[in-house]
Amino acid sequence: MIDMTLLLEEKSGEPLYFQLYQHIKKDIIRGKLVAKTRLPSIRALSSHLHISRNTVELAYHQLIAEGYVQSRPRSGLYVIELELEKLPAPYSRRRKPFEASKQDSAAVQYDFRYGDVDVAHFPLATWRKLSNQCLQPEQVELFSYGDPQGEPGLRVEIAKYLYDSRGVNCSPDQIIIGAGIQYLLSLLSGLMRTANNSIAMEEPGYDGVRTIFQHNGFNTHPIPLDKDGLNIHKLYESKSRIVYITPSHQFPYGMVMPFSKRMQLLKWAADQDGIIIEDDYDSEFRYVGKPIPSLQGLDTNHSTVYLGTFSKCLLPSLRIAYMVLPPALLELHNKQGYQLYDQTVSWFHQKTLELFMSNGHWEAHIRKMRNVYHRKQSTLIEAIRELMGEQATVIGQDAGLHILLRVHNGMDESELIKAAEQEGVKVYAVSPFWAQRTKAEASMVQIGFGGLSNEDIVMGVHLLHRAWLYPVNTSP
Repeated sequence: MIDMTLLLEEKSGEPLYFQLYQHIKKDIIRGKLVAKTRLPSIRALSSHLHISRNTVELAYHQLIAEGYVQSRPRSGLYVIELELEKLPAPYSRRRKPFEASKQDSAAVQYDFRYGDVDVAHFPLATWRKLSNQCLQPEQVELFSYGDPQGEPGLRVEIAKYLYDSRGVNCSPDQIIIGAGIQYLLSLLSGLMRTANNSIAMEEPGYDGVRTIFQHNGFNTHPIPLDKDGLNIHKLYESKSRIVYITPSHQFPYGMVMPFSKRMQLLKWAADQDGIIIEDDYDSEFRYVGKPIPSLQGLDTNHSTVYLGTFSKCLLPSLRIAYMVLPPALLELHNKQGYQLYDQTVSWFHQKTLELFMSNGHWEAHIRKMRNVYHRKQSTLIEAIRELMGEQATVIGQDAGLHILLRVHNGMDESELIKAAEQEGVKVYAVSPFWAQRTKAEASMVQIGFGGLSNEDIVMGVHLLHRAWLYPVNTSP
């Protein structure tokens, strides 16, 4: 094991962990630290350099992620044999921002993509066991198309879960299972064409849904948001008789619509003989306060269509979502021959999910993942506040698997994204969520955290801090 001595500059503008990482990386590239060299332990190096263990750990994690060192169980960290001619040149402070070639750009190491989930906590052994049960010879249904609305047993389990968790009042016959929310909204669009050719949507709102409606011949009418959600007065003025809304976690801003405004929205539906499309896409993950019952559960006039998905709380690759139709639309669905449509979700996956729910695994999984994601969200927000302070504002932290971040450094959206990419971090644009893009906030990005570990979240935020608040020196 080597004895490592170096000078770290606390006032340099670069995080200490990044200075340490750069120093070790350069010594490896230059051959000063040869292959199979054992690095000092975290405890030993933090004590030797008089820095925190967390600083050393972050530097070591970065070296592992980039493939310069490897961890050997119960032994330590060792330098890896490298093909030096293929390595990028060491970082230069003289590089000008955004002028690096594609070859010089940092590879994405930390992807803050919304929609990614924590696969490490997926109960694979349990899912495999239940899947095997579905493959028994007596399960002859496996070889058929299955029920067009979805397997009856799974619809029973979904109805029970929705009543217990969200206050949704429905029978299994009202539930339609389909391969994703977008497919179900396309089906719903066909049912609603006789109601009105205009659909009101939150502004900003989910651009994927807006596109689905437009492809199905609807005009989308953007309705501005108040601090507590959709502006009901503007909804009346729009003359639309259909509204798509995400009341339990507004997408993308994240506010939760209070009970009083939900009642105002239900009154609008009664006054206009309207239809409310309630997308409850990630209501399982609420971290502050008590959950508010769904609009569907509060709706005594049966004017609400309720949508939910297993993509955020289980796996997006399963492609299992569900829609609860009010009686009038269900009758229209049956009369217009939609039951002739083949089911789009495999019987095999539906049956496995039915067993997963009926055996109590679903409720246990939700409780576990709520804690897992809450910890990740807390880690993300704490790191942002510790490093960026008042130079960044977190938006939408009460629920869900993403936040919005407003950065006060003078960069616009595209500059923030590009600067992050230069440091190997991917964050995402918010402007596409506005139907009227000129009204989008200029200095804001979306950050999802579901698919990253807590350690990677911290590392990613450190690099964002460097990219946005301590940009590369451009002096000659």
